[in-house]
Amino acid sequence: MKVIVTDEVAQEGLTLLKQDPRVEMDVRLGLKKEELLNVIGDYDVIITRSGTTVDKDVLDAGKKLKLVARAGVGIDNVDVDYASSRGVIVVNAPFGNTNSAAEHAMALLLAFCRNITKANASLKSGEWKRAPFTGVELKGKTAGVIGLGKVGGRVATRLKAFECDVLACDPYIAVKRAHDLGVKLVSHDEIYKNCDIITLHTPLNDETRDMIGERELAMMKHGVILVNAARGGIINEAALLAGLKSGKVFGAAVDVWSEEPPKTDILKELIAQEKLVVTPHLGANTVEAQINVAVDVSREILNYLDEMPLENAVNIPRFDMALMDQMRPFLNLMSVMCDLGIQLVDSNLEKVTFGYAGNIAHYDCTPLSVCGLSALLNRRVDQDVNMVNATLIAEQMGIAIEETKSTQTDAFSNLITLVIEGEGGKRKVISGTLFEGAPRIVRLRDYAMDFAPAEHMLLLNYEDRPGMIGRIGTIMGQHDINIGSMNLGRREKQGEAMVILSLDSSVPQNVVDELRKAADATFVKALHMPTAKCNRGCGCGI
Repeated sequence: MKVIVTDEVAQEGLTLLKQDPRVEMDVRLGLKKEELLNVIGDYDVIITRSGTTVDKDVLDAGKKLKLVARAGVGIDNVDVDYASSRGVIVVNAPFGNTNSAAEHAMALLLAFCRNITKANASLKSGEWKRAPFTGVELKGKTAGVIGLGKVGGRVATRLKAFECDVLACDPYIAVKRAHDLGVKLVSHDEIYKNCDIITLHTPLNDETRDMIGERELAMMKHGVILVNAARGGIINEAALLAGLKSGKVFGAAVDVWSEEPPKTDILKELIAQEKLVVTPHLGANTVEAQINVAVDVSREILNYLDEMPLENAVNIPRFDMALMDQMRPFLNLMSVMCDLGIQLVDSNLEKVTFGYAGNIAHYDCTPLSVCGLSALLNRRVDQDVNMVNATLIAEQMGIAIEETKSTQTDAFSNLITLVIEGEGGKRKVISGTLFEGAPRIVRLRDYAMDFAPAEHMLLLNYEDRPGMIGRIGTIMGQHDINIGSMNLGRREKQGEAMVILSLDSSVPQNVVDELRKAADATFVKALHMPTAKCNRGCGCGI
């Protein structure tokens, strides 16, 4: 295997490759694009950092390319979609900076609590002042960690070492992980209400963008301290600015920004605040982290040579096309079911079971299960989840995976059932099948249903009594939300009922709250199904 290295990469990583007799490596730094295009055709692997753009031109010229190895977290300089279409695997090193990021979060917190930056500037200017820089201790404080992944888990451990009482919130981490770390899992609102310090360690996605805004700040203790060394945009920066000015937020420490470098007036004003300690996205900027990412991508290359699983692949080579032609409609169904099911989960994932009944059970259903698992996890962890790494990530999160098969089914020629089990024995059950090649949901929990998932939906559970459907429809009409279709399920007359509405537009939270009150609903959830093309590499065609 011929490998070309086009950017500065730590020698500790490259040494691993040099020691393998199967690898022939050339280090060619500072190549201009035309030079790269002229030579890339001879290589099976390219190792880069941020200095080399691996775009369509490079991928087309790289006739032999099998791997693009990005020695770092970001992959903005790699055209991943086009690489996938060419069957080129892209790997990165999302966890090589785990310890560096955790330590940086603690450094920011300590720098704020002990006024390090202010005292440093004062002394260097020739002053000798002590009283203005009186700080606060971590000991005895209640600290909240939002996101208990690899970075958040390390931060929780370090906060405990400083004798903090640590609460944590992460609905997608098994309870066992929290127990192992010695922290208590609670809800988001309990974090906001009870913690003196709140530190964030989640990915940035549709669910976490502006996760902490005016509502959440209003719930917090007066004088709370906030730390964000995760992703810019998780804290609404205008709300944080207002909180600092009002004194609600005693102070904050921030490494990441919604715009980098910051240019807006709000960001400039926020960064200038006296009670804010700031750094320019330095969480991964350590010597050790750079060594770690080099070692990680080099190991991935060796794993590829050894035909071992690639833990940090951000895409996937194509399946055998004969298998894909048979499985593609069911991959689509599985993705839809899992995208729907994960939105109904309100507890920590403990176990996921994929059940196959009917003719489909005669086939190898592993691609379906892994596609479903990637759909469940893809928005829950701080890395891209696909069919290569989904099982490994689930294992790291402590989630048990099971697959069951039966060639017998009563009403359908093929039936897929998804069972998601959470903390305290809570179970979510969804069954689906194909009608003329299109996904249909035929069971939700214990209710027989029959509906085609739509982009916007609303699910309600309530006590079945006269006038309830009319009451729900009236409220939707008052808010100019058109109902496209309705499907009702119930176990018995005037018992608990479930209704799912397919809508022409999304349902704002205030309308959800109004419906909950009007219907005395035991459960109500506005659902949104993704319409963008799937990027999990599963070949589902959606």
